[in-house]
Amino acid sequence: MAKKAARKPNAAFMKPVTPDAALAAVVGSKPLPRTELTKKLWDYIKKNGLQDKKDKKMIVADAAMKAVFNGKSKVSMFEMTKLVSGHVS
Repeated sequence: MAKKAARKPNAAFMKPVTPDAALAAVVGSKPLPRTELTKKLWDYIKKNGLQDKKDKKMIVADAAMKAVFNGKSKVSMFEMTKLVSGHVS
């Protein structure tokens, strides 16, 4: 029986991306891999208590996050990843 190969990290996720000004206010302006960007985003959300208390899938925006969320005051986790993609190059 052949051994299953260890899963390689996806190169696209490891390639550093540069946050724009709105996103840099939350995660910093240095280029970083998407995986690290997501981690920093969640650290910020947890540190500032931005998760909806009743519905944990929803993120409530503070002033800095509102810029990232294109002015929306509340987005789902899934919508957040889509919106964040628009703020990196």
